[in-house]
Amino acid sequence: MHVVMVAAENDRLPSCKVGGVADVIRDIPYALAEQHIRCSVIVPDYGQFELNREFVADIAVPFKQHLETATLWRVASESGVDQYVVSHSLFSQHDGAIYCNDGDQPFATDANKFALFCAAVSELLEHEMIGSVDVLHLHDWHAAVVAVLKTFSPRFVNLKQIKTVYTVHNLALQGIRPFKHDDSSLESWFPTLSYDGSRICDHIYPHCFNPMRAAINLVDKVHLVSPTYCQEVQLSSDHESGFFGGEGLEHDMQAADRAGRLAGILNGCIYSPHVEQGADISLSDYCELAEQALFVWMSKRSELMPAHYIAHQRVIQWRQHGQFRRPLVTSVGRLTDQKALLLRQPKEGQLVLDKVAALINEYGGVLVILGSGDPHLEYLFTQVMARHNNVLYLQGYGQALGDYLYDLGDLFLMPSSFEPCGISQMLAMRAGQPCLAHQVGGLKDTIAHEETGFLFGGRNLSEQAEQLLDGLKQALDLHRHEPQRYLDIKDNARAQRFSWDTIASQYIEKLYE
Repeated sequence: MHVVMVAAENDRLPSCKVGGVADVIRDIPYALAEQHIRCSVIVPDYGQFELNREFVADIAVPFKQHLETATLWRVASESGVDQYVVSHSLFSQHDGAIYCNDGDQPFATDANKFALFCAAVSELLEHEMIGSVDVLHLHDWHAAVVAVLKTFSPRFVNLKQIKTVYTVHNLALQGIRPFKHDDSSLESWFPTLSYDGSRICDHIYPHCFNPMRAAINLVDKVHLVSPTYCQEVQLSSDHESGFFGGEGLEHDMQAADRAGRLAGILNGCIYSPHVEQGADISLSDYCELAEQALFVWMSKRSELMPAHYIAHQRVIQWRQHGQFRRPLVTSVGRLTDQKALLLRQPKEGQLVLDKVAALINEYGGVLVILGSGDPHLEYLFTQVMARHNNVLYLQGYGQALGDYLYDLGDLFLMPSSFEPCGISQMLAMRAGQPCLAHQVGGLKDTIAHEETGFLFGGRNLSEQAEQLLDGLKQALDLHRHEPQRYLDIKDNARAQRFSWDTIASQYIEKLYE
């Protein structure tokens, strides 16, 4: 069986990662190859000059009333997996950035880029440039236009015969664009395409094309990245009360489920003696590493950012204190409302994050947060750091900074409002760090309350915030007063296995066969 994966990100390649989808595309093809599935992976070429390229073919692509030429390159071939990139000037014109922020024209630049990419992929599959294909596996809205062309364009005969699977990694991002009268629209990209608008339009904006809805309705199998998330997306969202479900696509998800086309399968995690051994590092060593990272971040900007200045002062302050405090509560991830909505909720004239910091301080502990993203959230987190001497917020990202926090921490904080699967909790658990997490999506599927970590819930934002604080107090109480029981929870967390081998078997059984 030959499976082709199409996505926007792939962490097997340099500078080709923004989020968790890159980790999945990095790992699952090799787990499938272990089970004798031949895999090919195709992503856009964002201008990564360090790639070792082997020319495969030029691709003639009808796009926007022109015949564009894209180029297919093989950039790696090992362990039963072929890695490909498709080159075109449209993919690499933003200094290697995978995604662009268009402000008042959401997704416009990216939608143009990924529409051309999808058209090129459709052509190379139609003409069997990488051999015959049994299963086409598309990931998120960036690859969804392939399903539209496969279904509606008479150009594609061979493509129509290929079984197609679609994975939803994050339903919050759907790539919605107009059908027409816009440079970044379906009819601008493919002016001769005849399509059924009722199957691919957006429910709220019916004059707009919704790539994610289109793929959900047009493919053979739809995959959600955890069993619980698979249930949640069939329910209507209620953002005011803090529930994130189908985001307008719940009826399409329900229809797919009734037709037996919907499957919830967790993502996995890599386990090996090397990664499980962990790093031999102290909190003092971590502060040195953080200081080096802060210097690098500062040097890249013409103005000194308050977050970097205060963080540097905090590192100095902690070093001068001499004795580093425990418990160490950690958090690693992009700052978005998905991850931090609860933490920015007001509570008694402060933020919930202030209450978290104060509670940790009562137990003599410190809070270290690594991440960047939404400027408003960055500002709020910086303000909290300024108000609490036991908080270090590192506004940026570094692989080592994150990896060491998993090894160092006593409790990992993951209060996501929704989490399709989540990888951070798996990495923390792998390192023996229990998590305090919201019982949604993949967090609920991977953490057992008071056995491998701690879960909280709540019917609305206020209850969720209260239960988050109660859960934090419970965990810190256990850490202080029942250290052996806490060690047992750490050991149980470390013993959990969400291996890609098991996940690959489920892919084959539930998605491909």
